[in-house]
Amino acid sequence: MLLGQLNAAASPLSQEQVQKLQGLVAELNPIQQAWVSGYLAANANTAALGGVVGAAPSAGEAAALTILYGSQTGNAKGVATKLKEQAESRGLAVKLVSMSDYKPTALKKEKFLSVVVSTYGEGEPPEDAETLHEFLATKKAPKLDGVKIAVIGLGDSSYEFFCQTAKDFEQRLNKLGAETIYQRADLDVDYDDEAATWITGALDAFEPDLKAQQGATAGQVVSFGAPATAASQYTKQNPFAAELSLVQKITGRDSTKDVRHVEISLEGSDITYTPGDSLGVYFLNDEALVDEVLELTQIDAAAIVKLGEEELSVRDALIEKLELTQSYPGFVEKYAVATGTPELLKLVEDKAAMREYIEPRQIFDVIRQNPAKLEAQTLVDCLRKLQARLYSIASSQAEVEDEVHLTIGLVEFEAFGSEHLGGCSGYLARRAEEGCKVKVFSEHNDNFRLPANDETPVIMVGPGTGIAPFRAFLQERDAREASGKNWLFFGNPHFTQDFLYQVEIQGYLKSGLLSKVDVAFSRDQAEKVYVQDKLRQNSKDVFAWLEAGAHFYICGDANRMAKDVHQALLDIIKENSGKNDEDAEQYLKDLRSANRYQKDVY
Repeated sequence: MLLGQLNAAASPLSQEQVQKLQGLVAELNPIQQAWVSGYLAANANTAALGGVVGAAPSAGEAAALTILYGSQTGNAKGVATKLKEQAESRGLAVKLVSMSDYKPTALKKEKFLSVVVSTYGEGEPPEDAETLHEFLATKKAPKLDGVKIAVIGLGDSSYEFFCQTAKDFEQRLNKLGAETIYQRADLDVDYDDEAATWITGALDAFEPDLKAQQGATAGQVVSFGAPATAASQYTKQNPFAAELSLVQKITGRDSTKDVRHVEISLEGSDITYTPGDSLGVYFLNDEALVDEVLELTQIDAAAIVKLGEEELSVRDALIEKLELTQSYPGFVEKYAVATGTPELLKLVEDKAAMREYIEPRQIFDVIRQNPAKLEAQTLVDCLRKLQARLYSIASSQAEVEDEVHLTIGLVEFEAFGSEHLGGCSGYLARRAEEGCKVKVFSEHNDNFRLPANDETPVIMVGPGTGIAPFRAFLQERDAREASGKNWLFFGNPHFTQDFLYQVEIQGYLKSGLLSKVDVAFSRDQAEKVYVQDKLRQNSKDVFAWLEAGAHFYICGDANRMAKDVHQALLDIIKENSGKNDEDAEQYLKDLRSANRYQKDVY
């Protein structure tokens, strides 16, 4: 029977369950649907035999290694999954759990605990780690004497509060009595090799006690939770060479912003994505600037260098493999030592001065302002591997099939007498030609998803390029013929120059897919108006939608916009419910716990 033919008379499910099932199936690709079908069949068979899928003997539970992960873009989840796989290969029982699904009160039952967590913004925990992170600092947190832990953090050393969340977790767990049995690792963006080394060391530390306690389960390996869905063969480590089909400017000639609509063909790949996911894009550095770097360091472009196990010319390495735009302290430190430059060596001793120095500079600038003769391999060893840039996907495969669309703002600024461009945005907007190959992979984001029930209303706040995932949401809901109401808040400087996807949005409004659209063009009147102002102007209706079960989404700038929108929401809740500050915050925490308040911010 087709799912669409289910009805109350023919199905043992309630109407609400049918709708939820239809919503879930609509999100899945054929491979995922097949897996779910097999999983449900196995679940039914196990239940018929009196068992429960994922259940374990009590002794096994006591001897399991619990791996908690908090992940903003999926990297920490990936490391946690590798830790789980390695543990299972040693015959160890494992529980892999997202912090968003973990009950903090369960901590008192743990004996062996590993935390894998990323940091974003100004040292803040990822969305799914917020509740646990906060709980550990309260008086409600239980004593953890006898609990053995190992913590690994992922971050970006170009930011001041590098891996702060991992440091917080370890410190708070230790304060509660837990014992760190393997040294914490704080990993930078190029983390794969170090993560693998840490996993081996951490499991070496956990294994003896785990194995001793697992004796009671006769060596049975117990995995908790459903297995992962079939993944694409194309990953961050093995990207797909996709064709760049279209790069089109979608801001006006007089706009202060240069925003491009980008279309990439996924034909010939097995890459699938869900609205809310991101696309990782690798790019090529500017050849003219690479040649300038080689001239400033007096390096022969044809000199052969080694990157891991690969040998190639230094020029090719600088164009294709190494980071030359985004500055970070590690480069300045290594370059200072390699060149013996006194001014740079002083910065190594002063973290605050280092931050101030790198903030306006790209790596090109550091070399340009401190030229010195170097060996080719020495320069390469100063640099870290080029990292893919992640962009929120602006399309639904239900509409565009084997394509993926992005909305990319060109990063451009004047500094030290010359124009500077962002690494990936500069490549796509200025240098890449339509028809060329671009290496890409999809990055799933389980923390930014449409509601499974198509009748659920949604409120979307996406100023600027933050509109991208909501274009995907609207395409998806249109394809599903979802009946839930949709309300979009969009903002940018000028109506005539910066109304991204205006025709599409007006079309959705006319068709009824969009129930409401509120726009904030900040520079079109004397007093600046932003999306948070539009929310406040619609205070009563926004609260009514939330009370009716609406999901609330924010995409865009993390440091200002998302915080201003959060504050506006708190004010709306207090104004319409009479709650105080603490209760209003709890209201939003409850929404977040129910996956009804989600952010994709950067």
